[in-house]
Amino acid sequence: MTLLRKLLPAVTLVALAGCQHAPPAEPADAIWMNGPIITVDDEQPEADAVAVRDGRIVAVGKRKAVLRHRGDATTVHDLNGRTLLPGFVDAHGHVFFVGFQAMSANLLPPPDGGVTDVASMIETLKTFSKDSVLREQFGLIYGFGYDDSQLAEKRHPTRAELDQVSQDQPVLVIHQSAHFGVVNSAGLKQLGITADSDNPKGGVIVKDPATGEPTGLLEENAFFMALGKLFPKMNPQQAIAMLQEGEKLYTRYGYTTLQDGRSAPNHVKIAQAAANAGALRADIVSYPDILNPGVEELMVAPFYQNTDSAPQYHNHFRIGGIKLTLDGSPQGKTAWLTEPYYQPPEGKADDYAGYGVVDDDKVVEVYTRALENRWQTLTHANGDRAIDQMIMGWREAQARVPDVDVRPVLIHGQTLRQDQIPALEELGILPSLFPMHTFYWGDWHRDSVLGPQRAENISPTGWVRERGLRFTTHHDAPVALPDSMRVLDTTVNRTTRSGRVLGENQKVDVMTALKAMTLWSARQHFEEDSKGSIEVGKLADFVVLSDNPLTVPTKSLIDLRVEETIKEGQSLYHREPGTAASAPPALGLAPALASHGHEHAHGTSHFAGDGCFAPGLEVIFHRLTGAAH
Repeated sequence: MTLLRKLLPAVTLVALAGCQHAPPAEPADAIWMNGPIITVDDEQPEADAVAVRDGRIVAVGKRKAVLRHRGDATTVHDLNGRTLLPGFVDAHGHVFFVGFQAMSANLLPPPDGGVTDVASMIETLKTFSKDSVLREQFGLIYGFGYDDSQLAEKRHPTRAELDQVSQDQPVLVIHQSAHFGVVNSAGLKQLGITADSDNPKGGVIVKDPATGEPTGLLEENAFFMALGKLFPKMNPQQAIAMLQEGEKLYTRYGYTTLQDGRSAPNHVKIAQAAANAGALRADIVSYPDILNPGVEELMVAPFYQNTDSAPQYHNHFRIGGIKLTLDGSPQGKTAWLTEPYYQPPEGKADDYAGYGVVDDDKVVEVYTRALENRWQTLTHANGDRAIDQMIMGWREAQARVPDVDVRPVLIHGQTLRQDQIPALEELGILPSLFPMHTFYWGDWHRDSVLGPQRAENISPTGWVRERGLRFTTHHDAPVALPDSMRVLDTTVNRTTRSGRVLGENQKVDVMTALKAMTLWSARQHFEEDSKGSIEVGKLADFVVLSDNPLTVPTKSLIDLRVEETIKEGQSLYHREPGTAASAPPALGLAPALASHGHEHAHGTSHFAGDGCFAPGLEVIFHRLTGAAH
């Protein structure tokens, strides 16, 4: 009898397969077919078609079987040979600050922008200022992302050069690291900075050694203070519009779930207001900085449920847990290492190895509270010494509060040592690694930051997979654009700007890299039951690529284009025909801050009312959200 029970389902399936008149299925809203479908489901890795009803997947498989769900009102989407995958899930980024990036003049070097020297920077700013809403409404011209190491002059611009953009209005350009920037003469005047100005604590007002006059370059706290004074306050509509600009830039790259990976309480409140107004179209999950006052007050329904409950979004927004930052960035040489930097920063001793920013007792306290309250915790730790501190903290906290799984996440882990990986497995820590650094700063790591040997093993995805652990990958936007194909390419190829491979033994195959951006990222967010793969019952979150990443040469991954981004069956982004694969986004030109509202790519909002990203840009949002409580 037991054997018969086991055989009955198979017998039934065979019988049904032989029926010529199977009962019709309930009609789907839409069907996608005529192109490769990569499901990221090991049980059924490929499919011919997928059907969707009410924003969820109702059928995946052979074309004939899925077409049983076709009704008179079903929309059939012809992929025309393009490839359908699950929508990308952002493992770590800062969508609020991507909104700031999206509204600024694009000063990034190639391939993400066109600034190669000071002259092209000036021309980019001039073009931006002609259409800039900020200039019109607030009297400010600004740009984001210049990198002096990539400029032909190998230096920062000067106030005199920025005066060519405007002599009357402040001009502010922000370095890609967000640790310093340059202002023009009008900006210095508004800031009250003169030859007699003293350096603030923790910052430098750079002056010409010959004349004693400020050059316009401001470092660290001098720069952060300038941001706070120059950046205008915004009303709630304008702040939400900026968030929407970040969302729009993310969806251009195929992301259907976005992260705000170090939120201030005001960021959370603006996102809540946007959600309540129905202004969000992609899912946004926030992790407020636990060291900010007022964070615990935010951890309440409807936007937050602890890890004992299945995650629920309220109008596309939720709070996923908390964030803790333990050190700085390797490219800025502030990450906390166990071995000294290959070339110490100017003015530092040869044994300089960076530094931590949180005491051990505080780390243990935060992790213990996280376990007691069932808070998932993201921990920024770039240096291996900071990772040691993280491991120590979780080991002590789990001894105090045993048998609670909050899926703690290591963010960046760029200098993760091989001998630390067993501890991650023991403690259930999921590594979210940053292989994009191999392209953007790989040569810098090898030649200056870590040296040839250590640089080979930054973001060691190969070591993690050898141990059998799942990992995720990220872009940390706006430190880099939220470019999904760059994430995929660097995880697989690990090629630097100069064309050298950095860490051959740390490469992984394409399917592993895709899982790190989809199913494993969904699991990182406790959302693997609803996202990350194309399976019946999951959300219809898809991305359409120009070709199949599993079959193109791996060196061509970076040339793949995101053709369309689909959230719960609805198109959020569709690439205009003729757009080049490598064309950088036209940042800074959308009128998102106009007081009359914000135009979406597909409609109108009806709101009526770290290398790591540098904490300095938080000054902007503390200021701009001053009227947005």
